[in-house]
Amino acid sequence: MHPADHFPGAPDQERDIWGDPGLWTDLYHPDAAYVAWRAGRNPVVTFDVVARTAPFSGTYMVAAGVNAALRFISDFHYGPRALAELQSLGYPADYLASLRALRFSGAAVAVPEGRVVFPNEPILRVTAPFREALLVESGVLYAINTATLVATKAARVVQSAAGRPVAEFGFRRAQSPLVAAYAARVGGCASTSLLAAADAYGIPTSGTVPHALIELFPTEYAAFEAIATAHTRFRLLLDTYDTIGGAKLAARVGLWARTTLGHELAAVRIDSGNLEDLARQVRVILDDAGLTTTQILASGDLDEWAIADLVARGAPIDGFGVGTALVNGIGSLAHQAEGGALGGVYKLAWVGGAESRPALKSAGNKTTWPGIKQVARADSFEGDIILLADETLPPGYTPLLQSAIVGGALGNSFASDTVDQAMIRARDDLARLPARYRHLHPTEAYPVIYSQRMREMRARALAEIANEAGG
Repeated sequence: MHPADHFPGAPDQERDIWGDPGLWTDLYHPDAAYVAWRAGRNPVVTFDVVARTAPFSGTYMVAAGVNAALRFISDFHYGPRALAELQSLGYPADYLASLRALRFSGAAVAVPEGRVVFPNEPILRVTAPFREALLVESGVLYAINTATLVATKAARVVQSAAGRPVAEFGFRRAQSPLVAAYAARVGGCASTSLLAAADAYGIPTSGTVPHALIELFPTEYAAFEAIATAHTRFRLLLDTYDTIGGAKLAARVGLWARTTLGHELAAVRIDSGNLEDLARQVRVILDDAGLTTTQILASGDLDEWAIADLVARGAPIDGFGVGTALVNGIGSLAHQAEGGALGGVYKLAWVGGAESRPALKSAGNKTTWPGIKQVARADSFEGDIILLADETLPPGYTPLLQSAIVGGALGNSFASDTVDQAMIRARDDLARLPARYRHLHPTEAYPVIYSQRMREMRARALAEIANEAGG
């Protein structure tokens, strides 16, 4: 498991946990693997990672966390701490010895990080001996669910900003801050406030100043003057006391810094109040002072709907800072948009070996689709087809799932992938996706169909289950 979010200063015991992938399973995984081990059943099987619905009442998702999931799979093993924990639970020594020797030896195909995907499409397909494939489930879902949720949220926020840059600054309220900063960048955010994310992933950083710095000085003017003196290009926060009063002081300081120091007031930020009305008044104050290139940035509990409304009303805002709603993938009761989690699942689709057969769960609208699958996308981006991996793709379609792990080894195209490469994929896919599917309140779903062979396989499998249940 990549140590994405262990807190700096954690005790040695916590740091050691991150380096032992075998601890990053739920208990029922080694327990189920033990049952299969005792029964002598370990055929090669195939699992799919799919999300049944898109978050935020949207149509699409931006796949993220795929590279982290693949690293987890290829590096999966049981270290001393995991084995000691299982030993304390009473598992026999010969089973623990089998886990000590276990390494992932199978294969995986995956959607490249940043690609746009749709409900029920496999994002990742794992083929390996049953115990190996089973044991990685929770780590894989942990990696993909949170990152895909936040990357999708970021894409929606960036879309609403209509070309204005969006800065992610949610560290102080993020449940997984490094994952969130990374995923926000995949989804199109221009920068992060978190230095750890900048160091880990090369994401550009940005920020203004805190209210506390303004309050440190005896007057707001003195604070602004100190900031202007310290930086050749500086940004001022306006709403510590009174936004319009602050804007007038900012204009005075901006002119003083330009003429006296050669320093430039690059931007001002409004963090509360009626952002549209305040932005209009601030713009007039800055323009009247000749500070026509000084940008206005807005923040304060923003999400895609609030930003879209500001843009639609023509508010003179040049960029947005988004924190809590973005990094936690929060939905909206007012817009009847569910968020907060992505319900990606990891489901058995095929059992190989001597009894080679499709595998599925029969449970109403949660009934799964069996088979070893590929996703074919129309080059025109007008629809996708989920088909069996050995089927010929129709003309004008390309495969979405790419080979990622072979013989347990992670391929270079995924191992060397970067956050900015993923961001470009997301940007390009979203630019090609027809506007009606990118709408914040879509009225139709993106068309995803199953091939005839897929439908026939599922029908036969369900019929066999029904016959068995009927005696």
